[in-house]
Amino acid sequence: MAKHLILAVAAVLAMACVLPSLASAARGMASVKRGFVVQGRVFCDTCRTGFETPASTYVKGAKVRVECRSKATDENTCNFEGTTDHTGTYYIHVENEHEYENCESVLVSSPEMGCKTAVQGRDRAPVFLTHNNGIASDTRFASALGVVKDTPLAVCAQLLKTYEQDED
Repeated sequence: MAKHLILAVAAVLAMACVLPSLASAARGMASVKRGFVVQGRVFCDTCRTGFETPASTYVKGAKVRVECRSKATDENTCNFEGTTDHTGTYYIHVENEHEYENCESVLVSSPEMGCKTAVQGRDRAPVFLTHNNGIASDTRFASALGVVKDTPLAVCAQLLKTYEQDED
């Protein structure tokens, strides 16, 4: 019986020594910050409204850059580039933490003929690239970036009537 008691005490003491070091190792692993994936879309404003409508299309092959600037000096600290897929969606991998930087998705260019000019105010979108903000996912979603069609589609006049509000 005494032998069993000694073995039980030894096991408890061993656990008391091992568990804190395992917890410390786990914390050490958790403190290694992973990167992020910035996801967004580029649309063609086919009705020249300044926002997405049901007539908007999405631009394949648009170039987008994630830029980060120091909050203290406003100097550019890093750039990461990507291109939209067939759905107009981009996925840009960004390395490291950027808690002390202002980061934005920036529209670089559109390959679409007749839809190359950036929509004013829709050429950049802020993204928050830190794990110190309560967001569990490594994916950060940016607002859609837009380019405007040189001439609106014929269907736009009818479509825009649906946005009018009745004064009554």
